[in-house]
Amino acid sequence: MTFLKALIIHPEREVTTKLRDYLSQEHRVKVLGEAMTSFEALELLENISYDVFFLGINLPNGVDGIELTQILNQRKQRPNIVFLADNELMAFKAFEVGAADYLVWPFSRSRVQKTVERLHRYTVQARIVDRDRPDNSMYQQDLKEETVKLNLNETDEDSFLRALRQAWNMNRQPRLEIEKLAINMDGKMILVPYNQIVFIEAYEDYSFVHTSQEKFLTSYRLKNLEERLNKHGFFRVHRKYLVNLEMVNEIASLPGSNFMLRTVGRKKIELPISRRRISELKHILGL
Repeated sequence: MTFLKALIIHPEREVTTKLRDYLSQEHRVKVLGEAMTSFEALELLENISYDVFFLGINLPNGVDGIELTQILNQRKQRPNIVFLADNELMAFKAFEVGAADYLVWPFSRSRVQKTVERLHRYTVQARIVDRDRPDNSMYQQDLKEETVKLNLNETDEDSFLRALRQAWNMNRQPRLEIEKLAINMDGKMILVPYNQIVFIEAYEDYSFVHTSQEKFLTSYRLKNLEERLNKHGFFRVHRKYLVNLEMVNEIASLPGSNFMLRTVGRKKIELPISRRRISELKHILGL
């Protein structure tokens, strides 16, 4: 009999112990690990193809359960998500990012049983969809390529060849970069203009992109963003921070030969500048 491989991600031992006890009585679910942080969960997911995450809302080390789900939504396949919360305040947001269920602590065994039943239905439905998708002969027939034949006179041929030659030459030239950063959020792709980004903060293999109003968790590495944004006025002031110099409105000197950048936004954000980079920054700013 097949079972769902589960990972519990929660910082409180009381919650994980009770949930593991309830799930041990369910033959359709097998707990194959526990984690306390989003980063630990992502590491475990690289080695085990979990079917479901029982995921706490409030997690330590900077990435909460909602933000972890946003990261997972960028994958082609991800585990089902069952959120574990202390109250119902985040329920709407949880289902908005694609939760399968939302459990409020303290939860009962009967409530966990309903969750397992819901997960089982999701799994069965997914298998039916996979079975009926590309292997179905009629579906394959619909996917067959069709060739449309057109009759062209000499004028049409000349126009076509001229356009094709121009397109080929354009493709061999460096493409014009769109000055916007694509970010996958809640299943939607949003484009954030470079000039709206205040700074970018590294987090493990991911990064937080900060604008003056919002903060987005992305799957970009800071090193890759530095290479991409360097020519657009961004500067690596610290191993963890990449700053849009257009958004800097003050450079402050602090005791101990330290410096701080202050950036624009609803609140002042002070970013440290490493001593090794301050002379380079002064040269860029003409100081």
